[in-house]
Amino acid sequence: MNRAYNFNAGPSALPLAVLEKAQSELLNFNGTGMSVMELSHRSQAYDEVHNKAKQLLKEILRVPDSYDILFLQGGASLQFAMIPMNFLPQEKKAYFVLTGSWSEKALKEASKIGKTDVIASSKEANYTHIPYDFQTENLHDAAYLHITSNNTIFGTQWKKFPKTNIPLIADMSSDILSREINVEQFDLIYAGAQKNLGPSGVTVVIIRKDLLEKTNNYVPTILNYQTHANKNSLYNTPPTFAIYMLSLVLEWVQTEGGLLKIEQRNKEKAEIVYRAIDESEGFYKPHAHQDSRSNMNVTFTLPSKELTQQFLEKAKEQNLIGLNGHRSVGGCRASIYNAVPLEACEKLAQFMADFRKKY
Repeated sequence: MNRAYNFNAGPSALPLAVLEKAQSELLNFNGTGMSVMELSHRSQAYDEVHNKAKQLLKEILRVPDSYDILFLQGGASLQFAMIPMNFLPQEKKAYFVLTGSWSEKALKEASKIGKTDVIASSKEANYTHIPYDFQTENLHDAAYLHITSNNTIFGTQWKKFPKTNIPLIADMSSDILSREINVEQFDLIYAGAQKNLGPSGVTVVIIRKDLLEKTNNYVPTILNYQTHANKNSLYNTPPTFAIYMLSLVLEWVQTEGGLLKIEQRNKEKAEIVYRAIDESEGFYKPHAHQDSRSNMNVTFTLPSKELTQQFLEKAKEQNLIGLNGHRSVGGCRASIYNAVPLEACEKLAQFMADFRKKY
């Protein structure tokens, strides 16, 4: 079997061991004579899957008992609306740090629901860096501060998170589970699964229980976080297969040595690709400033559109897939999430060196 070197930005690579285990259990899960996709979400067999995924996530991320873990649908995009619907009262204001397209979309949705403001932004610099220089001490009207921890399109990532006296909410869709974090620094973390957690279809929400108590009571039942917390994310039919795959990915993280080992490997992978850029004498130009470079999404441009197209075509011939940059940045992007092996980054770096010598 000729597996591709998968650099897609999302849905993205899954660990081969996870895919193989899912394949072996696909027709008969745990002796039920049914696929996980066929199990009732009210059955004991599925209940064990559901609670195992929740427990593993709690253990790996060291989520305190003062937080709840929810499995929702609708991706991060639904969270852009759910968060202000639940936690932005009329007399308060939601503050945003703009670091890319996804934080812009989160701001746009919140602005439809209540008052918002931008406290910091790197938009004028085409989102080449994380704007760390801002203060929150005097934001007495703040409902919360929203950040996006990693920016897939622009290839930037928060290296240190803001310390603030107001509720901190983070979209961690593209770098959750890639490094160790202090969950207690945040009041709410949300993440679409399709980068590091599993396949698309499930969204993980980690929310402080005392924040749950502050949900606006006029929110529709299905969009109220309390609804899902009270029913263990089983108020309606959850994305059962996606949650099963999430549990397998979490098992894989444990067998790989946990988050510390995963983080070390991700740094090593990123260094390999960034070295190929930095040693290219300007042939490959990085988009992100060095102090804001993402370990998940490496973005760079070539001297011309014609060379970029040739690069992508030749890369595909070498089984290097998904290196197209986003249209708003152009150039190329290598998404090197947890499941992308070190070998893939080495292969890409060698290809980049060979292509530069030739062209």
